[in-house]
Amino acid sequence: MHVVVASHHRLPVEGYGGSQRVVVALVRALAALGHRVTLLAQPGTKVPEASKVVEVSPKTLKNSGADLTPFIPGDADIVHAHFPLKQGPRSAPFVHTLHSNWKNGSLPPNTIFLSRDHARRHGSEAFVYNGLDPAEFIFRRRKEQWDLFLGKLHSAKGYHWAIEAAKRTGHRLIVAGGWRPSFSGVVKYVGEVDGKRKAVLLARARSVWMPVLWDEPFGLTTIEAFFSGTPVIGTRRGALPEIVTPEVGVLGDTLDDLIAGAATIGTRDPQACRARAERHFTHLQMAEGYVRMYQSVIAQGVLAAGRVAAA
Repeated sequence: MHVVVASHHRLPVEGYGGSQRVVVALVRALAALGHRVTLLAQPGTKVPEASKVVEVSPKTLKNSGADLTPFIPGDADIVHAHFPLKQGPRSAPFVHTLHSNWKNGSLPPNTIFLSRDHARRHGSEAFVYNGLDPAEFIFRRRKEQWDLFLGKLHSAKGYHWAIEAAKRTGHRLIVAGGWRPSFSGVVKYVGEVDGKRKAVLLARARSVWMPVLWDEPFGLTTIEAFFSGTPVIGTRRGALPEIVTPEVGVLGDTLDDLIAGAATIGTRDPQACRARAERHFTHLQMAEGYVRMYQSVIAQGVLAAGRVAAA
């Protein structure tokens, strides 16, 4: 199959770049599965696994009303955009992945979501879980006696819950993310991290906090932790109940729930965390899920229902 993947970023992105990293992982996985991939992205994009990179101006890619038809090869089987477009190209079937929560009225056609909860909240059953390459992470059985918060320091991500828990319990917490707040005592701030430094932090942490206070479409940090053998402490919001089972973490509704759960988080088996990620959340499984969607749209003109990760 010849798949055209469209991103409105230059790839690979510097820094954390959650959705951008997912796009790169998808291109690599589709190629590994034997598909031909043409990548539409901003100038300067370099993803060797793509058969061809077509550079498109940022102005065009960031225009939701843009027509991508002039950039689509004539033999393309499907176009898969990772940013909102009001309409697909005229020359090939089209799907679109929504990487956030939609607030702008009617959705673009053939929208694929990131979890069952994400799809349900938007009136759909079509979803594919994000996936990453396990080789990007360091698996470590022996953990150190500190927790990690990794992500944007935004109130919706609930980072202040992780900080308050550290203050109440005296348990050490490392906070890694953009924007520099003032912390002291048991909380250490290390700034935004990526690459090997991020992998090392994930592998060494006793647990990763995900106390999100919004309906998280997926929560990429969750599977990054699992690939590293690290359990997750999170809220029952959005996709987290689909991803975090009792064997690999603890979920709660209040900060007191999470503090109580954190007291036993060290009983989770790092191998169980890694196994869950390998069973459901690799880049190859993500690509296979999207191929199901492509085939359904090509053959029937509609998206298939997503498949829920088993416990």
